[in-house]
Amino acid sequence: MPSAPPELSIEVEGVEPAAPAAVPALDFTLILRADGGHEIRSLTLATQIRIDATRRGYGERDKERLAELFGPPDEWSRNLSSLLWTQTVTQVPAFTGSTRARITVPCTYDFEVAAAKYFHGLEDGEAPLDFLFTGTVFYLDGDRLQAAHLPRRAEAAFPMPVRVWRELMERHFPGGAWVRLGREEFDRLYAYKVRHTLPGWDDVIRSLLAKG
Repeated sequence: MPSAPPELSIEVEGVEPAAPAAVPALDFTLILRADGGHEIRSLTLATQIRIDATRRGYGERDKERLAELFGPPDEWSRNLSSLLWTQTVTQVPAFTGSTRARITVPCTYDFEVAAAKYFHGLEDGEAPLDFLFTGTVFYLDGDRLQAAHLPRRAEAAFPMPVRVWRELMERHFPGGAWVRLGREEFDRLYAYKVRHTLPGWDDVIRSLLAKG
């Protein structure tokens, strides 16, 4: 008679900038535990990471910097909500009992992306993350290979230090930030730069802001 499928628990142990990496990315370390001594042959782990913005407090400076996401402070009570950050799929190799696995999450400084706006808007503290796991676990039941879906309750909360994201962005964009422009807007800015013989793009922005 087939035994019950293994119960898996997953915990997020920590996070650090991925290195070496050609593009900004964070490595999250997971601890996975399987009950009952089951021999896990492999695990296809799909992870959705959300930012539960309601799970921390915000100072006045934070609220100013996050106004584009949640509106003015008097509207936060109805606008503050969870934000989708990313989704990944990770292949976890065979283990028995417990193991560690790494989820690599590419990051962006593109301010068209809500998660980038949120992380940039926080000056310090922690970003409250929720990891929601789904997937398929392949395990041995005697000498038979079986498959089972992860339970819907497979999830974990993790308070990510804001400094980790800031250190990552500083490593890849030292002293700077990244803004995406439409082709027409870029051509107009470039024409302005040439017309006013400005040496760099910071000079272009400073010139325009001075006229503001």
